[in-house]
Amino acid sequence: MNFLAHQYLSGDNHGLRIGNFIGDFVKGNKWLDYPIEIQQGILLHRSIDNFTDNHPIVRESIKILRPKMARYSGIANDIFFDHFLAKQWNTFSNFELENFSEETYSIINSNIELLPERTTYVLQYMQQQNWLYNYQFISGIEKTMNGMSRRTQQIAFENSHNILLENYYEIKSCFDEFFPLLKLHVAEFILNLKST
Repeated sequence: MNFLAHQYLSGDNHGLRIGNFIGDFVKGNKWLDYPIEIQQGILLHRSIDNFTDNHPIVRESIKILRPKMARYSGIANDIFFDHFLAKQWNTFSNFELENFSEETYSIINSNIELLPERTTYVLQYMQQQNWLYNYQFISGIEKTMNGMSRRTQQIAFENSHNILLENYYEIKSCFDEFFPLLKLHVAEFILNLKST
């Protein structure tokens, strides 16, 4: 799952949302350097990634992408899953996606002093192109993937939105089957956080 799903799954807790946002950029035991709710958000991020990366439905989706995306299939799949979440946003949330996106940027910017340096670089691009809102559009996925191609110099990402279009319903089917299971996993994880 990518940025939109991680934010959505964090619920209303700002600390969880910040921790979940920076989760990929906090390595090893560095999570212990943060306030408790941000620590929990980082751990939630790791739990979401672990559950996702090891789930057979997600592996099936990645398998569809592998012939053309090779070792970048998992990254592409995360972004494509965010597309399906954004596309069906009103199924999952009563809060308009545009408002949710703006609120997310506001929460993160209000705590920018807590962000690792590399995260502020990502945030800049995310806001400029409004990734969270524009994931719902194929043009938004195209800009995201082509931007990743330029920044990482990995040609595999260039025009990879076409791979999504070629396999649209197969990947959507994987998302539709997997996402409710992920929501249950996260609900249980957060319940355990509250009890400890």
